[in-house]
Amino acid sequence: MPDAAATPSSASTPPTRPAASASSAAAADPSGAAIALLARNGYDNTTVEEIAAAAGMSRTTFFRRFKSKDDIVFADHETLLSRVNLSLAEATGNPLIAVAEAGQLVFDHHVRRRETSLARFSLLHNVASLRDREFITTRRYEREFARYLLTALPDSPRREYGAVAFASSIVAVHNQVLRQWLSDPDTERTALLRRELRSIVAVFTPMLLPDARPSAPAVLVSVFDPTTDPAAILEAITNALDA
Repeated sequence: MPDAAATPSSASTPPTRPAASASSAAAADPSGAAIALLARNGYDNTTVEEIAAAAGMSRTTFFRRFKSKDDIVFADHETLLSRVNLSLAEATGNPLIAVAEAGQLVFDHHVRRRETSLARFSLLHNVASLRDREFITTRRYEREFARYLLTALPDSPRREYGAVAFASSIVAVHNQVLRQWLSDPDTERTALLRRELRSIVAVFTPMLLPDARPSAPAVLVSVFDPTTDPAAILEAITNALDA
């Protein structure tokens, strides 16, 4: 608990101004700066004024861009959803693969923003209202995936239900692998997710794309030193096939 009787010198000391580099970083990534502050100080203990300052903006500007503390926690999802929709709009070829690649895009975004992703994971663990908002956000990805598939898949009696089932499966597997990575961020899981998403595509292709031609078998030529550990060889081959 802070001492209620502040000395005159401490009371008159002006607040320390953030370094220019910190201000630039906050301006470039206000959501990341705000999430870091909320995770450090606690969601309920942090005021909007403190969040705005951490994000490098005034209180007025904050409310012009975000309606609440919740909004800034999930601000990057709006940008990410736009990227997902753009990726799907530009996709050619197998629409199931396009959705799987969009799911990989989302995962890669979280991995690149490691510190922000870990801080938000901590916030979600401690704040029930944020977990509810996360669930709603997850449903938005499912809806966007399903909406795309309903226009991209050939017409068939199973298209509607298959599109919903496939979209839900992609999001569910993505979220599970993402949770594993957030719990153990030093373990690389990008190749694992890619492999699992491809498995989902393989399961749904006969139902939703019955006329799709099977992909040609992969051919991989590998040369290893005879003394190489077998486990290392297996890992190298797996990574090469998943690349």
